[in-house]
Amino acid sequence: MTTVIQAKGLGKKYRRGLNARRSDTLRDMLTNFIRSPLAAFRPPQHEIFWALRDVSLEVREGEILGLIGRNGAGKTTLLKILSRITRPTTGWAEIRGRVRSLLEVGTGFHSELSGRENTYLSGSILGMSKREIDRKFDEIVAFAEIDKFIDTPVKHYSSGMFVRLAFGVAAHLEPEILLVDEVLAVGDINFQKKCLGKMGDVARAGRTVVLVSHQLNQIRKLSHRVVWVEGGSIRMNGNTHEVISAYESAMARGESHAPQEDRSTSAKGRFLKWEIVEPHSSGPNILNTFGPVKVEFTVQVNEPVRNGHHGIALFNQDHQLIWGWATDGVELAKGENQFCHSFPMLPLRPGPYRWLVSLYDDSRQEIDAWNCLPELIVATEGHQHRYDTWNGILNIPTQFYLGN
Repeated sequence: MTTVIQAKGLGKKYRRGLNARRSDTLRDMLTNFIRSPLAAFRPPQHEIFWALRDVSLEVREGEILGLIGRNGAGKTTLLKILSRITRPTTGWAEIRGRVRSLLEVGTGFHSELSGRENTYLSGSILGMSKREIDRKFDEIVAFAEIDKFIDTPVKHYSSGMFVRLAFGVAAHLEPEILLVDEVLAVGDINFQKKCLGKMGDVARAGRTVVLVSHQLNQIRKLSHRVVWVEGGSIRMNGNTHEVISAYESAMARGESHAPQEDRSTSAKGRFLKWEIVEPHSSGPNILNTFGPVKVEFTVQVNEPVRNGHHGIALFNQDHQLIWGWATDGVELAKGENQFCHSFPMLPLRPGPYRWLVSLYDDSRQEIDAWNCLPELIVATEGHQHRYDTWNGILNIPTQFYLGN
């Protein structure tokens, strides 16, 4: 497919923290000069920070790219550069096609004008001709569900009515490239569902969409690929479920980078690593199919183990026990040994999980217990309700049909 968005080495630098006090009176300025004459001639102090640094990406025609990350990570700055609202400090971006941006829903609305008047005003600002607005007007009003109030000044609208109309106008454009920032968060649940459906219509029409949202379940359902922005740089770029699950894992730990666990050494033995040996995927800790699954744990023992005890458990990111199992009579030779667990399937909700494995000797003295890192990342397609509140632990495909 054709590349329609290409960015190389994008960086955006800002200055903040200017300490010049413009509100000082003449008396204040004279007092400060008497107290410290030299300070009056010092240049104002400021801090330089990079909202984006060395960001490169490509988006292909017809692709839906999701951007995720914390508040202040640089996602909106990136969209503003791509939409030509902001000029980059370094690097360049090339856009091939007609671009429409939904970065600030409601931009161009005037409180004294009616909904009808604002529809035409906003549509004109967003690049629509009067004929195009005429043709789409009834559809926009029906989408926004404000037909009884369309000739009422918008200053009398509730906040929900306001954003419904604003999104309705913006969503009914026909761009080749659509840049969207958090507009799926507007309105109530039913309207969010309509917004989601409209974004799906845009995607099915073969248009390119770059979408920023903190609603990860919606990103999962819409995006073909996801970019995780952290601290102004791209931390991860790839498969939707893999990137989102890795992001959720980091957020659950409350840190931007995953440290390795500080484990005490044991004279008797130690777990060394774990990996998914079947099926093969993009990483040894990433599960992107339902099954069968074979997981292997490597343990180093410094002396033979007779009649040992091995336990294993799986926890989700909330430390809720998902599954546990144990066995006795384990016999191990000195050196490296592998514990293999085969599952017919692991139908787990996409996200991060952590194994806990343990080994005890015949006197039930602990040889080692390990909260395995890296975490298990379940990156399978979601087969649950579209709203997170109705997503359970299991992720089981189902076929629905009407019986006779």
